[in-house]
Amino acid sequence: MRKITTIIIARCQIILKQKTALWLLLLNFFCLNLFAQSGNTDNQYRKPLLQVLKDIETKFGVKIKYSDPQVKDKWVNYADWRFRTDVDQTLDNVLKPLDMKVNKEKDKVYKLKEYEYNRWDVKDGWTYLDTLATKYNDVASWEKRKALIKPQLYEALLLSPLPAKPNSKPIITPKRIFDGYTVENIAIEIMPGLYINGSLYRPLNYKGKIPVVLSPDGHWEKQRFRADCQTRCAMIAKMGAMAFSYDLFAWGESMLQFKYEDHRKALAQTVQTLGGIRILDYFTSLKETDTARIGISGGSGAGSHSILMTAMDARIKLSAPVVAMSSYFYGGCPCESGMPIHFCAGGTDNVELAAMAAPRPQLIVSDGSDWTAETPQHDFPYLQKMYGYYGVSSKVENVHLPTEKHDFGINKRIALYDFLIKNFKLNAATVKDKRGKYDETKVTIEPEPALYVFGDKGQNLPKNAIMGFENLKKLFPNFKY
Repeated sequence: MRKITTIIIARCQIILKQKTALWLLLLNFFCLNLFAQSGNTDNQYRKPLLQVLKDIETKFGVKIKYSDPQVKDKWVNYADWRFRTDVDQTLDNVLKPLDMKVNKEKDKVYKLKEYEYNRWDVKDGWTYLDTLATKYNDVASWEKRKALIKPQLYEALLLSPLPAKPNSKPIITPKRIFDGYTVENIAIEIMPGLYINGSLYRPLNYKGKIPVVLSPDGHWEKQRFRADCQTRCAMIAKMGAMAFSYDLFAWGESMLQFKYEDHRKALAQTVQTLGGIRILDYFTSLKETDTARIGISGGSGAGSHSILMTAMDARIKLSAPVVAMSSYFYGGCPCESGMPIHFCAGGTDNVELAAMAAPRPQLIVSDGSDWTAETPQHDFPYLQKMYGYYGVSSKVENVHLPTEKHDFGINKRIALYDFLIKNFKLNAATVKDKRGKYDETKVTIEPEPALYVFGDKGQNLPKNAIMGFENLKKLFPNFKY
Protein backbone atom coordinates (compact mmCIF):
# COMPACT_ATOMS: atom_id res chain seq x y z
CA MET A 1 0.00 0.00 0.00
CA ARG A 2 2.86 2.32 0.96
CA LYS A 3 4.52 1.53 -2.39
CA ILE A 4 1.38 2.43 -4.32
CA THR A 5 1.08 5.70 -2.43
CA THR A 6 4.70 6.58 -3.19
CA ILE A 7 4.12 5.92 -6.93
CA ILE A 8 1.02 8.14 -6.96
CA ILE A 9 2.83 10.99 -5.23
CA ALA A 10 5.72 10.73 -7.67
CA ARG A 11 3.40 10.85 -10.68
CA CYS A 12 1.53 13.89 -9.26
CA GLN A 13 4.84 15.67 -8.84
CA ILE A 14 5.68 14.95 -12.49
CA ILE A 15 2.26 16.21 -13.65
CA LEU A 16 2.60 19.33 -11.49
CA LYS A 17 6.02 20.03 -12.97
CA GLN A 18 4.61 19.51 -16.48
CA LYS A 19 1.68 21.88 -15.81
CA THR A 20 4.00 24.45 -14.33
CA ALA A 21 6.14 24.24 -17.44
CA LEU A 22 3.04 24.54 -19.59
CA TRP A 23 1.86 27.61 -17.71
CA LEU A 24 5.29 29.15 -17.96
CA LEU A 25 5.28 28.45 -21.70
CA LEU A 26 1.85 30.03 -22.13
CA LEU A 27 2.84 33.04 -20.05
CA ASN A 28 6.00 33.46 -22.05
CA PHE A 29 4.04 33.26 -25.31
CA PHE A 30 1.50 35.79 -24.07
CA CYS A 31 4.17 38.26 -23.03
CA LEU A 32 6.06 37.87 -26.29
CA ASN A 33 2.83 38.36 -28.23
CA LEU A 34 1.99 41.41 -26.15
CA PHE A 35 5.39 42.93 -26.77
CA ALA A 36 5.14 42.04 -30.46
CA GLN A 37 1.80 43.83 -30.69
CA SER A 38 3.10 46.87 -28.85
CA GLY A 39 6.18 46.88 -31.05
CA ASN A 40 9.12 49.21 -30.64
CA THR A 41 10.68 52.20 -32.34
CA ASP A 42 11.98 50.06 -35.19
CA ASN A 43 8.42 49.49 -36.40
CA GLN A 44 7.03 52.75 -34.97
CA TYR A 45 5.03 50.84 -32.33
CA ARG A 46 2.70 49.91 -35.18
CA LYS A 47 -0.69 48.23 -34.61
CA PRO A 48 -3.68 47.41 -36.83
CA LEU A 49 -6.45 50.00 -36.52
CA LEU A 50 -8.92 47.22 -35.72
CA GLN A 51 -6.85 46.19 -32.70
CA VAL A 52 -6.43 49.78 -31.53
CA LEU A 53 -10.19 50.36 -31.65
CA LYS A 54 -10.76 47.22 -29.61
CA ASP A 55 -8.16 48.40 -27.11
CA ILE A 56 -9.96 51.74 -26.80
CA GLU A 57 -13.27 49.98 -26.26
CA THR A 58 -11.74 47.87 -23.47
CA LYS A 59 -9.83 50.68 -21.78
CA PHE A 60 -12.65 53.25 -21.75
CA GLY A 61 -15.71 51.01 -21.69
CA VAL A 62 -17.17 52.39 -24.93
CA LYS A 63 -18.64 50.97 -28.14
CA ILE A 64 -17.24 52.00 -31.54
CA LYS A 65 -19.29 51.14 -34.63
CA TYR A 66 -17.41 50.51 -37.87
CA SER A 67 -17.61 48.50 -41.08
CA ASP A 68 -14.98 46.01 -42.24
CA PRO A 69 -13.85 48.15 -45.23
CA GLN A 70 -13.26 51.12 -42.91
CA VAL A 71 -10.63 49.26 -40.87
CA LYS A 72 -9.22 46.85 -43.44
CA ASP A 73 -5.47 47.23 -44.08
CA LYS A 74 -5.23 50.37 -41.91
CA TRP A 75 -2.43 50.71 -39.36
CA VAL A 76 -1.69 53.15 -36.55
CA ASN A 77 1.89 54.25 -35.91
CA TYR A 78 2.91 54.80 -32.27
CA ALA A 79 -0.49 53.35 -31.39
CA ASP A 80 -0.19 52.97 -27.61
CA TRP A 81 1.58 56.32 -27.33
CA ARG A 82 -1.54 58.04 -28.65
CA PHE A 83 -3.65 56.97 -25.67
CA ARG A 84 -4.65 59.65 -23.16
CA THR A 85 -6.80 59.59 -20.05
CA ASP A 86 -9.69 61.05 -22.09
CA VAL A 87 -11.41 58.84 -24.68
CA ASP A 88 -12.26 61.70 -27.04
CA GLN A 89 -8.67 62.95 -27.10
CA THR A 90 -7.45 59.38 -27.61
CA LEU A 91 -9.78 58.84 -30.56
CA ASP A 92 -8.71 62.14 -32.08
CA ASN A 93 -5.02 61.26 -31.69
CA VAL A 94 -5.50 57.82 -33.23
CA LEU A 95 -7.82 58.73 -36.13
CA LYS A 96 -6.68 62.14 -37.32
CA PRO A 97 -3.50 60.85 -39.07
CA LEU A 98 -5.75 58.42 -40.97
CA ASP A 99 -8.11 61.21 -42.07
CA MET A 100 -10.84 59.64 -39.96
CA LYS A 101 -13.01 60.73 -37.04
CA VAL A 102 -15.92 59.52 -34.92
CA ASN A 103 -19.40 60.89 -34.42
CA LYS A 104 -20.76 60.49 -30.90
CA GLU A 105 -24.21 58.93 -31.26
CA LYS A 106 -24.95 58.79 -27.53
CA ASP A 107 -23.14 58.30 -24.23
CA LYS A 108 -20.28 55.78 -24.71
CA VAL A 109 -21.34 54.97 -28.30
CA TYR A 110 -19.30 56.25 -31.28
CA LYS A 111 -19.45 55.70 -35.03
CA LEU A 112 -16.34 55.69 -37.19
CA LYS A 113 -16.43 58.18 -40.08
CA GLU A 114 -14.08 59.29 -42.79
CA TYR A 115 -12.78 62.83 -42.20
CA GLU A 116 -15.30 65.41 -43.42
CA TYR A 117 -13.47 68.48 -44.67
CA ASN A 118 -16.78 70.27 -45.11
CA ARG A 119 -18.09 69.83 -41.54
CA TRP A 120 -16.60 71.85 -38.68
CA ASP A 121 -17.39 72.11 -34.99
CA VAL A 122 -19.95 74.83 -34.36
CA LYS A 123 -17.55 76.98 -32.35
CA ASP A 124 -14.85 76.66 -35.02
CA GLY A 125 -17.29 77.90 -37.66
CA TRP A 126 -18.40 80.81 -35.52
CA THR A 127 -14.82 81.78 -34.70
CA TYR A 128 -13.85 81.75 -38.37
CA LEU A 129 -16.86 83.88 -39.32
CA ASP A 130 -15.93 86.35 -36.57
CA THR A 131 -12.41 86.48 -38.00
CA LEU A 132 -13.77 87.23 -41.47
CA ALA A 133 -15.95 89.98 -40.01
CA THR A 134 -12.86 91.85 -38.78
CA LYS A 135 -12.01 92.62 -42.41
CA TYR A 136 -14.81 95.23 -42.73
CA ASN A 137 -16.79 97.61 -40.57
CA ASP A 138 -18.91 99.68 -42.95
CA VAL A 139 -20.37 99.70 -46.46
CA ALA A 140 -17.17 100.94 -48.09
CA SER A 141 -14.91 98.28 -46.57
CA TRP A 142 -17.50 95.55 -47.20
CA GLU A 143 -17.96 96.56 -50.85
CA LYS A 144 -14.19 96.44 -51.21
CA ARG A 145 -14.20 92.91 -49.80
CA LYS A 146 -17.03 91.86 -52.15
CA ALA A 147 -15.15 93.29 -55.12
CA LEU A 148 -12.23 91.05 -54.14
CA ILE A 149 -14.29 87.87 -53.67
CA LYS A 150 -16.60 88.00 -56.68
CA PRO A 151 -14.14 87.77 -59.60
CA GLN A 152 -12.20 85.08 -57.75
CA LEU A 153 -15.35 82.97 -57.53
CA TYR A 154 -15.52 82.95 -61.34
CA GLU A 155 -11.84 82.07 -61.52
CA ALA A 156 -12.16 79.25 -58.98
CA LEU A 157 -14.99 77.78 -61.02
CA LEU A 158 -13.05 78.08 -64.33
CA LEU A 159 -15.70 80.52 -65.57
CA SER A 160 -13.41 83.47 -66.15
CA PRO A 161 -13.89 84.24 -68.92
CA LEU A 162 -17.29 82.62 -69.39
CA PRO A 163 -17.35 79.92 -72.08
CA ALA A 164 -18.90 80.96 -75.37
CA LYS A 165 -22.67 80.63 -75.35
CA PRO A 166 -24.12 78.24 -77.97
CA ASN A 167 -26.18 79.95 -80.63
CA SER A 168 -29.14 77.63 -80.18
CA LYS A 169 -32.73 78.05 -79.12
CA PRO A 170 -34.17 76.31 -76.05
CA ILE A 171 -36.06 73.08 -76.67
CA ILE A 172 -39.61 73.53 -75.36
CA THR A 173 -42.34 70.89 -75.02
CA PRO A 174 -46.07 71.55 -75.53
CA LYS A 175 -47.78 73.44 -72.73
CA ARG A 176 -50.07 71.69 -70.22
CA ILE A 177 -52.91 73.71 -68.69
CA PHE A 178 -54.01 73.33 -65.06
CA ASP A 179 -55.98 75.25 -62.44
CA GLY A 180 -54.50 78.73 -62.61
CA TYR A 181 -51.16 77.81 -64.15
CA THR A 182 -49.43 76.08 -67.06
CA VAL A 183 -46.35 73.87 -67.31
CA GLU A 184 -43.89 73.35 -70.14
CA ASN A 185 -40.54 71.60 -70.08
CA ILE A 186 -37.42 73.36 -71.32
CA ALA A 187 -33.86 72.28 -72.17
CA ILE A 188 -31.17 74.95 -72.53
CA GLU A 189 -27.83 74.23 -74.21
CA ILE A 190 -25.24 75.81 -71.93
CA MET A 191 -22.14 74.58 -73.82
CA PRO A 192 -21.94 72.65 -77.09
CA GLY A 193 -23.83 69.42 -76.49
CA LEU A 194 -24.32 70.10 -72.76
CA TYR A 195 -27.94 70.62 -71.66
CA ILE A 196 -29.68 71.71 -68.49
CA ASN A 197 -33.32 70.71 -68.20
CA GLY A 198 -36.25 72.00 -66.22
CA SER A 199 -39.95 72.71 -66.06
CA LEU A 200 -41.42 76.19 -66.35
CA TYR A 201 -44.56 77.02 -64.38
CA ARG A 202 -46.42 80.15 -65.55
CA PRO A 203 -49.58 81.91 -64.42
CA LEU A 204 -52.50 80.88 -66.64
CA ASN A 205 -53.45 84.51 -67.26
CA TYR A 206 -51.14 87.47 -66.92
CA LYS A 207 -50.50 90.86 -68.45
CA GLY A 208 -47.32 92.85 -68.76
CA LYS A 209 -44.10 91.94 -67.02
CA ILE A 210 -44.00 89.36 -64.25
CA PRO A 211 -41.37 88.06 -61.82
CA VAL A 212 -39.26 84.93 -62.22
CA VAL A 213 -38.25 82.60 -59.38
CA LEU A 214 -35.48 80.13 -60.19
CA SER A 215 -36.18 76.92 -58.29
CA PRO A 216 -33.25 74.51 -58.27
CA ASP A 217 -33.92 71.52 -56.07
CA GLY A 218 -31.67 69.71 -53.63
CA HIS A 219 -30.37 66.20 -53.17
CA TRP A 220 -33.65 64.65 -52.18
CA GLU A 221 -34.85 61.66 -54.15
CA LYS A 222 -36.71 62.45 -57.40
CA GLN A 223 -35.66 66.10 -57.17
CA ARG A 224 -37.81 68.33 -59.42
CA PHE A 225 -40.22 65.47 -60.08
CA ARG A 226 -41.21 65.27 -56.40
CA ALA A 227 -44.68 66.31 -55.31
CA ASP A 228 -43.50 69.06 -52.96
CA CYS A 229 -41.33 70.59 -55.71
CA GLN A 230 -44.19 70.58 -58.21
CA THR A 231 -46.49 72.05 -55.56
CA ARG A 232 -44.09 74.86 -54.67
CA CYS A 233 -43.58 75.93 -58.27
CA ALA A 234 -47.27 75.67 -59.15
CA MET A 235 -48.24 77.82 -56.15
CA ILE A 236 -45.70 80.48 -57.15
CA ALA A 237 -47.14 80.49 -60.68
CA LYS A 238 -50.73 80.75 -59.37
CA MET A 239 -49.63 83.82 -57.39
CA GLY A 240 -48.46 85.54 -60.59
CA ALA A 241 -44.80 84.67 -61.18
CA MET A 242 -42.89 82.27 -63.41
CA ALA A 243 -41.14 79.48 -61.51
CA PHE A 244 -38.44 77.46 -63.24
CA SER A 245 -37.53 74.16 -61.59
CA TYR A 246 -34.29 72.71 -62.92
CA ASP A 247 -32.03 69.69 -62.49
CA LEU A 248 -28.72 69.60 -60.74
CA PHE A 249 -25.84 68.19 -62.79
CA ALA A 250 -25.94 64.38 -63.27
CA TRP A 251 -29.34 64.31 -61.63
CA GLY A 252 -32.80 64.07 -63.15
CA GLU A 253 -32.72 64.20 -66.95
CA SER A 254 -29.06 65.11 -66.88
CA MET A 255 -28.47 61.41 -66.24
CA LEU A 256 -29.29 60.77 -69.88
CA GLN A 257 -25.84 62.22 -70.56
CA PHE A 258 -23.96 61.37 -67.37
CA LYS A 259 -23.85 58.85 -64.57
CA TYR A 260 -24.92 59.51 -61.00
CA GLU A 261 -21.33 59.21 -59.74
CA ASP A 262 -20.42 62.16 -61.99
CA HIS A 263 -22.46 64.36 -59.67
CA ARG A 264 -19.90 63.56 -56.97
CA LYS A 265 -17.07 65.12 -58.97
CA ALA A 266 -15.75 68.63 -58.49
CA LEU A 267 -16.67 69.79 -61.99
CA ALA A 268 -20.34 69.36 -61.04
CA GLN A 269 -20.18 72.70 -59.21
CA THR A 270 -18.85 74.46 -62.28
CA VAL A 271 -21.50 72.98 -64.57
CA GLN A 272 -24.33 73.81 -62.17
CA THR A 273 -23.17 77.40 -61.79
CA LEU A 274 -22.81 77.86 -65.53
CA GLY A 275 -26.28 76.36 -65.91
CA GLY A 276 -27.70 78.95 -63.52
CA ILE A 277 -26.03 81.75 -65.47
CA ARG A 278 -27.41 80.48 -68.80
CA ILE A 279 -30.89 80.15 -67.28
CA LEU A 280 -30.66 83.80 -66.23
CA ASP A 281 -29.55 84.70 -69.76
CA TYR A 282 -32.67 83.03 -71.12
CA PHE A 283 -35.20 84.54 -68.74
CA THR A 284 -33.79 88.05 -68.92
CA SER A 285 -34.26 87.82 -72.71
CA LEU A 286 -38.02 87.17 -72.44
CA LYS A 287 -40.22 90.20 -72.99
CA GLU A 288 -42.55 89.20 -70.13
CA THR A 289 -39.78 88.99 -67.51
CA ASP A 290 -39.64 91.77 -64.95
CA THR A 291 -35.87 91.93 -64.56
CA ALA A 292 -36.28 93.92 -61.34
CA ARG A 293 -38.00 90.90 -59.79
CA ILE A 294 -35.84 87.83 -60.38
CA GLY A 295 -35.39 85.53 -57.40
CA ILE A 296 -33.88 82.17 -56.54
CA SER A 297 -34.83 79.64 -53.88
CA GLY A 298 -33.48 76.12 -53.44
CA GLY A 299 -33.23 73.72 -50.53
CA SER A 300 -30.28 71.79 -49.14
CA GLY A 301 -27.58 71.49 -51.85
CA ALA A 302 -29.65 73.74 -54.08
CA GLY A 303 -29.70 76.22 -51.19
CA SER A 304 -25.90 76.35 -51.40
CA HIS A 305 -26.29 76.83 -55.16
CA SER A 306 -28.75 79.69 -54.50
CA ILE A 307 -26.27 81.41 -52.17
CA LEU A 308 -23.45 81.11 -54.69
CA MET A 309 -25.56 82.27 -57.64
CA THR A 310 -26.76 85.34 -55.72
CA ALA A 311 -23.20 86.22 -54.72
CA MET A 312 -22.00 85.94 -58.33
CA ASP A 313 -24.85 87.38 -60.39
CA ALA A 314 -26.42 90.77 -59.68
CA ARG A 315 -29.40 89.93 -61.90
CA ILE A 316 -30.81 87.98 -58.96
CA LYS A 317 -32.76 90.46 -56.84
CA LEU A 318 -34.03 88.13 -54.09
CA SER A 319 -32.75 84.91 -52.57
CA ALA A 320 -34.19 82.33 -50.19
CA PRO A 321 -31.80 79.48 -49.36
CA VAL A 322 -33.67 76.80 -47.41
CA VAL A 323 -32.01 74.48 -44.83
CA ALA A 324 -28.61 75.27 -46.30
CA MET A 325 -26.64 78.23 -44.91
CA SER A 326 -24.18 77.56 -42.11
CA SER A 327 -20.83 78.90 -40.91
CA TYR A 328 -19.74 75.41 -39.83
CA PHE A 329 -20.90 73.37 -42.81
CA TYR A 330 -19.64 73.92 -46.33
CA GLY A 331 -21.96 71.51 -48.13
CA GLY A 332 -21.86 67.74 -48.10
CA CYS A 333 -21.41 67.32 -51.85
CA PRO A 334 -18.71 68.30 -54.37
CA CYS A 335 -21.43 70.22 -56.24
CA GLU A 336 -21.34 72.62 -53.26
CA SER A 337 -17.65 72.69 -52.34
CA GLY A 338 -15.82 70.66 -54.98
CA MET A 339 -14.12 73.67 -56.52
CA PRO A 340 -11.97 76.00 -54.38
CA ILE A 341 -14.53 78.79 -54.00
CA HIS A 342 -14.06 78.88 -50.23
CA PHE A 343 -10.39 79.84 -50.63
CA CYS A 344 -11.21 83.00 -52.56
CA ALA A 345 -9.88 86.31 -51.21
CA GLY A 346 -7.84 84.55 -48.54
CA GLY A 347 -10.75 82.37 -47.44
CA THR A 348 -14.50 82.72 -47.05
CA ASP A 349 -17.51 80.68 -45.97
CA ASN A 350 -21.16 80.26 -46.97
CA VAL A 351 -22.43 82.87 -44.53
CA GLU A 352 -20.09 85.54 -45.88
CA LEU A 353 -21.14 84.54 -49.40
CA ALA A 354 -24.78 84.90 -48.33
CA ALA A 355 -23.97 88.39 -47.04
CA MET A 356 -22.98 89.35 -50.59
CA ALA A 357 -26.73 89.42 -51.36
CA ALA A 358 -27.10 92.61 -49.28
CA PRO A 359 -28.99 94.89 -49.68
CA ARG A 360 -31.23 92.59 -51.78
CA PRO A 361 -34.03 90.83 -49.83
CA GLN A 362 -32.98 87.47 -48.42
CA LEU A 363 -34.83 84.79 -46.47
CA ILE A 364 -32.90 82.20 -44.48
CA VAL A 365 -34.98 79.14 -43.55
CA SER A 366 -33.45 76.87 -40.91
CA ASP A 367 -34.48 73.87 -38.83
CA GLY A 368 -33.49 72.06 -35.67
CA SER A 369 -32.05 68.81 -37.00
CA ASP A 370 -29.20 69.72 -39.35
CA TRP A 371 -26.31 72.17 -39.74
CA THR A 372 -28.77 75.12 -39.65
CA ALA A 373 -29.89 74.31 -36.09
CA GLU A 374 -27.79 77.15 -34.62
CA THR A 375 -28.61 79.75 -37.29
CA PRO A 376 -30.51 82.21 -35.01
CA GLN A 377 -27.70 82.30 -32.45
CA HIS A 378 -24.77 83.53 -34.52
CA ASP A 379 -25.02 83.36 -38.32
CA PHE A 380 -28.26 85.31 -38.68
CA PRO A 381 -27.14 88.15 -36.36
CA TYR A 382 -24.03 88.45 -38.54
CA LEU A 383 -26.25 88.88 -41.62
CA GLN A 384 -28.37 91.47 -39.82
CA LYS A 385 -25.23 93.43 -39.05
CA MET A 386 -24.13 93.24 -42.69
CA TYR A 387 -27.52 94.43 -43.94
CA GLY A 388 -27.33 97.13 -41.28
CA TYR A 389 -24.36 98.62 -43.13
CA TYR A 390 -26.91 99.56 -45.82
CA GLY A 391 -29.56 100.63 -43.32
CA VAL A 392 -31.87 97.74 -44.32
CA SER A 393 -31.56 95.17 -41.52
CA SER A 394 -35.21 94.22 -42.00
CA LYS A 395 -34.55 92.99 -45.56
CA VAL A 396 -32.91 89.83 -44.27
CA GLU A 397 -35.20 87.44 -42.42
CA ASN A 398 -34.83 84.11 -40.67
CA VAL A 399 -37.66 81.62 -40.23
CA HIS A 400 -36.36 79.02 -37.80
CA LEU A 401 -38.31 75.79 -37.32
CA PRO A 402 -36.61 74.10 -34.34
CA THR A 403 -38.83 71.02 -34.25
CA GLU A 404 -38.56 70.27 -37.97
CA LYS A 405 -36.16 68.21 -40.05
CA HIS A 406 -34.09 68.67 -43.19
CA ASP A 407 -36.67 68.99 -45.96
CA PHE A 408 -38.72 71.51 -47.97
CA GLY A 409 -41.94 70.79 -46.09
CA ILE A 410 -45.12 72.80 -45.84
CA ASN A 411 -43.94 75.30 -43.22
CA LYS A 412 -40.80 76.01 -45.20
CA ARG A 413 -42.88 76.54 -48.33
CA ILE A 414 -45.22 78.88 -46.44
CA ALA A 415 -42.22 80.93 -45.32
CA LEU A 416 -41.16 81.24 -48.97
CA TYR A 417 -44.68 82.14 -50.15
CA ASP A 418 -44.97 84.89 -47.52
CA PHE A 419 -41.57 86.29 -48.46
CA LEU A 420 -42.34 86.35 -52.20
CA ILE A 421 -45.73 87.96 -51.67
CA LYS A 422 -44.14 90.64 -49.51
CA ASN A 423 -41.17 91.46 -51.72
CA PHE A 424 -42.43 90.65 -55.24
CA LYS A 425 -46.00 91.86 -54.65
CA LEU A 426 -47.57 88.57 -55.66
CA ASN A 427 -51.30 87.86 -55.36
CA ALA A 428 -51.95 85.86 -52.18
CA ALA A 429 -55.69 85.67 -52.82
CA THR A 430 -55.20 83.19 -55.67
CA VAL A 431 -53.68 80.56 -53.36
CA LYS A 432 -55.53 81.06 -50.06
CA ASP A 433 -58.84 79.68 -48.88
CA LYS A 434 -61.64 81.58 -47.14
CA ARG A 435 -59.85 81.24 -43.80
CA GLY A 436 -56.74 82.89 -45.21
CA LYS A 437 -54.76 79.64 -45.23
CA TYR A 438 -52.62 78.50 -48.15
CA ASP A 439 -54.45 75.86 -50.18
CA GLU A 440 -52.15 73.53 -52.10
CA THR A 441 -54.86 70.97 -52.88
CA LYS A 442 -55.66 72.46 -56.28
CA VAL A 443 -52.19 71.71 -57.63
CA THR A 444 -51.97 68.80 -60.06
CA ILE A 445 -49.08 66.43 -59.36
CA GLU A 446 -47.93 65.12 -62.73
CA PRO A 447 -46.26 61.73 -63.22
CA GLU A 448 -42.51 62.00 -63.63
CA PRO A 449 -42.40 61.31 -67.42
CA ALA A 450 -44.70 64.29 -68.02
CA LEU A 451 -41.86 66.56 -66.84
CA TYR A 452 -39.26 65.14 -69.22
CA VAL A 453 -37.98 67.27 -72.08
CA PHE A 454 -36.37 64.44 -74.04
CA GLY A 455 -39.10 61.78 -73.82
CA ASP A 456 -39.79 58.96 -71.40
CA LYS A 457 -36.88 56.94 -72.81
CA GLY A 458 -34.60 59.80 -73.79
CA GLN A 459 -35.51 59.28 -77.43
CA ASN A 460 -35.57 63.03 -78.12
CA LEU A 461 -32.10 63.74 -76.82
CA PRO A 462 -30.35 66.01 -79.38
CA LYS A 463 -27.88 64.30 -81.69
CA ASN A 464 -25.06 66.62 -80.62
CA ALA A 465 -25.47 65.75 -76.92
CA ILE A 466 -22.13 64.85 -75.36
CA MET A 467 -22.14 61.53 -73.56
CA GLY A 468 -20.08 60.70 -70.49
CA PHE A 469 -17.79 62.57 -68.14
CA GLU A 470 -14.67 62.04 -70.26
CA ASN A 471 -16.25 64.04 -73.07
CA LEU A 472 -17.38 66.72 -70.62
CA LYS A 473 -13.79 67.19 -69.42
CA LYS A 474 -12.78 68.12 -72.96
CA LEU A 475 -14.90 71.26 -72.61
CA PHE A 476 -12.75 72.33 -69.63
CA PRO A 477 -9.14 71.79 -70.71
CA ASN A 478 -7.80 73.88 -67.81
CA PHE A 479 -9.38 71.68 -65.16
CA LYS A 480 -6.78 69.81 -63.09
CA TYR A 481 -7.65 66.23 -62.19
